[in-house]
Amino acid sequence: MNDVVGGGVAGYRAPTLTDVAKLAGVSTMTVSRVINGHAKVAAETRERVMVAMDSLDYRPNMMARGLASGRSRSIGVLTVDTTLYGPRAALRGIEGAARERGYSVTIAHLSDPDRTAVSQGANLLRSRSSDGVILLQPLISEVPRNGGRHADLPPMVAIHAGTPGDYPVVSVDQRLGAKLATNHLLDLGHTTVWHIAGPSQWYEGLERVLGWQEALHTAGADVPPVAHGDWSAASGYASAKELLKNPGVTAIFVANDSMALGTLHAMHELGLRCPEDVSLVGFDDYPEAAFFSPGLTTIRQDFDEIGQLAVELLLQVIEDGAPRTQHVVLPPELIVRASTAPPRS
Repeated sequence: MNDVVGGGVAGYRAPTLTDVAKLAGVSTMTVSRVINGHAKVAAETRERVMVAMDSLDYRPNMMARGLASGRSRSIGVLTVDTTLYGPRAALRGIEGAARERGYSVTIAHLSDPDRTAVSQGANLLRSRSSDGVILLQPLISEVPRNGGRHADLPPMVAIHAGTPGDYPVVSVDQRLGAKLATNHLLDLGHTTVWHIAGPSQWYEGLERVLGWQEALHTAGADVPPVAHGDWSAASGYASAKELLKNPGVTAIFVANDSMALGTLHAMHELGLRCPEDVSLVGFDDYPEAAFFSPGLTTIRQDFDEIGQLAVELLLQVIEDGAPRTQHVVLPPELIVRASTAPPRS
């Protein structure tokens, strides 16, 4: 027990900045610099302060830090549908990255992600003391511009924005991911690849269709008609039941893992084996994808890195006070499991 805690609850006194400075043998200004992540603190001094804080169980007063800096140390997230895996996983990454930087997260949902709704949502978050906003809006629609430095908008960064504005955007190369999936199946010897796409109004859905088409054109393969689902397993099941009526289907690229699960169910009902009769590739690499039967070959997106980069870029905009318009594109990764194999000869 440290020496600033009295006997019992009634005698408790929370440790102060001065207590930490005294134990670490530094000034209160140095402790403040360590807490606020100031670069001009020697590593050995920073370590002594951190040890003292841990020993005293000292917790910085976040409200006081916000008052001192003129910021609330809160990030707003404006999003559409967090029941879907992609937005939900990106939000988890944002929350983890924000927590590491000492920021809280406030979430607001968009019912209709047009320019007016996004502007209203961003300003609602600002009214709730958010220092800036991460726009998690994957639908293709018109969105506000001027990078959050416009008088009517807070600082802003977008993830997978269908129509980027004058602000940083973080995304995964969806088109490349679709090419990796399609080329994997072609390289196994399939003469063409069928596609069950996501909703046409989603940025990721459109980009995955384009990547699939480009891979087939480059290989000189036929481009079959595309089927569309709504990201759900039920829609994948319904689309697959129709698609598999076509003779000669040996390979399917499905635009997300949920619809791939529905496709597997349709194949089972039709007496088709995966991958012996039909090979299957999904997209996203759900945590459960390895436990599908068979384990699902899929395209992995690093949602933790997406969240980390979005938070870092937003804090740069907030702290620098200047607009940034870079587009950070992360590469996807092909994860090969048991759902793909060469076609039967």
